[in-house]
Amino acid sequence: MRLENLTTAHEDADAIYKTDISDARWIAYDIPGNIGWMTYLAVLAKMIKDRKYGGAAVSAAPAVLMIAGVAELISERIEGLDRDLPKKRLYRGFGALTLGGITGVASAVVANTDKMTKSIMGGGALLCAVFAGRLFRGYRIAEGSRKGENFQNQDIV
Repeated sequence: MRLENLTTAHEDADAIYKTDISDARWIAYDIPGNIGWMTYLAVLAKMIKDRKYGGAAVSAAPAVLMIAGVAELISERIEGLDRDLPKKRLYRGFGALTLGGITGVASAVVANTDKMTKSIMGGGALLCAVFAGRLFRGYRIAEGSRKGENFQNQDIV
């Protein structure tokens, strides 16, 4: 294997990722994913309201990841970058949302609360992780978007 053919993470940092997921499939993944993170956050808010601070403290970090991912996805939508995303934005949006869902499932298991709350919270986190992950996995590096190739990248904020 020749060294000049190897790409590093740094070289692909400016790559543009595209998805060819159909609109129908996008909506089919988007709705349950949204229900998932909203359910997780609603149960977390209820835990805080009910003064179950131990369970809420464990569940706060996944909630922050979910909120950060959703905020990034909203900003991408506003800028019209739904299907063509720079690598950084892809990971800040779908990556954070998927990771928030995965860690949310784990935090729901260890949270110091009743089984029903754990089940609802874990189910919401699982929906978020699975369906955000399905959208995340649908993105591929676009032809001509690697460093050194003739492709004009968009500015990354």
